[in-house]
Amino acid sequence: MLSGHAPASAHATLGTMSAVIHWPLPYVETLAPRALAAIDLVVLHCTELLDLASAREYGERVLYPGGGGNSGHYYIDRDGRSYRFVPEDRVAHHTRGYNERSIGIELVNRGRWPHWLDSRHQDMTEAYSEAQIDALRELLSALRAALPNLHGIAGHEDLDRERVPASDDARISVWRKRDPGPQFPWDWALHDLPLQRLRPAATQD
Repeated sequence: MLSGHAPASAHATLGTMSAVIHWPLPYVETLAPRALAAIDLVVLHCTELLDLASAREYGERVLYPGGGGNSGHYYIDRDGRSYRFVPEDRVAHHTRGYNERSIGIELVNRGRWPHWLDSRHQDMTEAYSEAQIDALRELLSALRAALPNLHGIAGHEDLDRERVPASDDARISVWRKRDPGPQFPWDWALHDLPLQRLRPAATQD
C-alpha cells in the first residue's frame, strides 16, 4: 500500500484495511519524499466543503511553484469509504508547521461551508456519521501498527489557533481553522487506541 521506500511490514499492515481506494492526486510525484520514521502525528480535519467531489477538485488545484497543492493524505466520505490521495512517504500540505511530520486525514463534512469566515456562520452543525468514525478508527489502527513512531493525534483546530478578520465585519475576529470542530466525537474515535491527543496551542489562548 505504501509506495517508494516503505518497508514490507508497513505494506502488509496497511494492506489489511478493508476498503481504502487509492486515488493519487495528479501532482503526487512532485511532493517532497520523507522517511516513514519521520511521522509521529496524525492531524484530523474536516473538508468544510459540500461533498467528496468538491474536496477532490480543491485538492487537485496546483497552488505552489513546485507543482503541489493543499490536501490531506486520506479522505473519509460520509458513507465510510476511505480514499488515499497522497502516500504516507510524501509530504502533503494540510497543516502549517506540521506537514513534514504528520499524516493528514480529512473527513467529509460541511463545517462552516460556504461562509467559512463569516462571523454569523461559525456554528458547525453537521454530525459525523457512524460509518465515518468506524472507518477512521480502522485507519488509525492500521497507521499506528505500520508507522513505528506514530504516537500523537491532533485536530487542525488544536494546531492552528490564528484568528483572522471576519469576512462580514473586519472588526470581528474568527478562528481561521475550527476543524474537525465541536461535532467530532473525540472519546469515541480514540477509545482504546494508543494515540495521545496533542494540543500545544491550547495554552496560547
